[in-house]
Amino acid sequence: MMTTTSKKVPIPNNGVDYRGKIVLAPMVRSGECPSRLLALKYGADLVWGPETIDKALIGTARRVNAKTKTVDFTRLSSNGAKNPAINPDQRESLIYRLHPEREGKKLVYQIGTSNPDTAVQAAKLIGPDVAGIDVNAGCPKPFSTSGGMGAALLKTPDKLCSILEALVKHVGGPNEIGISVKIRILDTAEETEALVRRLVATGITGLTVHCRTTPMRPRERAIRDQLKMVADVCREAGVACLMNGDVYSRDEALALITEYGCDGAMIATAAETNPSVFRPASEGGKAPWEEVVKEYVRTALEVENRWGNTKYLLGQMIPGKQDAYKAMTHAKSYTELVKALKYDDFLDMAKGVDQALEIGDYEKPKMTKAERKAANKAAAKRKAEAEGKTEQSDLQKTAAGIKRTAEMADLDMPPDVARESGPASVPEKASTLAV
Repeated sequence: MMTTTSKKVPIPNNGVDYRGKIVLAPMVRSGECPSRLLALKYGADLVWGPETIDKALIGTARRVNAKTKTVDFTRLSSNGAKNPAINPDQRESLIYRLHPEREGKKLVYQIGTSNPDTAVQAAKLIGPDVAGIDVNAGCPKPFSTSGGMGAALLKTPDKLCSILEALVKHVGGPNEIGISVKIRILDTAEETEALVRRLVATGITGLTVHCRTTPMRPRERAIRDQLKMVADVCREAGVACLMNGDVYSRDEALALITEYGCDGAMIATAAETNPSVFRPASEGGKAPWEEVVKEYVRTALEVENRWGNTKYLLGQMIPGKQDAYKAMTHAKSYTELVKALKYDDFLDMAKGVDQALEIGDYEKPKMTKAERKAANKAAAKRKAEAEGKTEQSDLQKTAAGIKRTAEMADLDMPPDVARESGPASVPEKASTLAV
């Protein structure tokens, strides 16, 4: 029989205690800034951002966006970073956006990592702006596990513990925030218990257990037979334990917390569809989708959310059989969206956001392949001139010295002889950083 005590790991000054909290789970695509703000509006106690890979954050610039009142972590795309002279007006890629005023110290940054050093480098950048850093050791998707991240870390507990210990020492301590980890259950209770005992000894303040094994998918019902054991192990160490998996409302979460003895709960897919599930029944409970969708569009406009992300979330929030769903799918900009949904009071704001994001009527014409090649060549020429170099196409060096090219001498050349020799052009589908 497992004994329990009232031991409690100290909560850092700038951190937050996970106990008694019903929180928004980390979800890629579904956990961007407007989704988190709406969850908080409807009563979420804390919000987790989407898993962001450490190497994606490393090298970003932290910028305060006065217009949206957000803090943005941005960087040039891979191609732009290599040759920014090609397009000096190139827009930077937004890697992470947070809202200090409205999220405050209720935001936990979830990091995807498989290396203590890169984890620390990335976490140091964002540590001062969040309430905690959470290591993803539960995502079963290939983009995470193939790099040794996510659920793959469950098979390398030594590495996982070294990552947590490094973050506790080099990020949690200096920034006075908590470090936590999110895991899945293992095949047997004995294996899960052995892992959890190692994790709670690393100095973390919280642990979330997703009550599914790595091979399981959301459509498979969560397994809770190990949950009480995990909660007891965490309590012995003084570490807060949150549960995740098949939690659909605040009231249900509170009932499950009482039943299994854990400290808090995460809501994932239910909040993706309708974030008002965080509101207790005593205060109105789940709101109609029409109300929630309008609030979401308003919030997305306020923070100038990426159009593609907004449209994706609306696809989850608007019931597929509704006329509004079809109208939304045909919209190609915020202006078209608010007209389609008859949000006339948002029209001026939508036009401003379209202009800022350069979409809809404000989308810049795309260059043809020939225009892009000419722009690349012109940029290379300007760079060469700025460095005091002369293009080889103008002067041809030989062992005897310098001699004129055929074109300079006005001589005829066979039509099948190429006369131009410029730098390689940027591929038509240049790679961009994607998280």
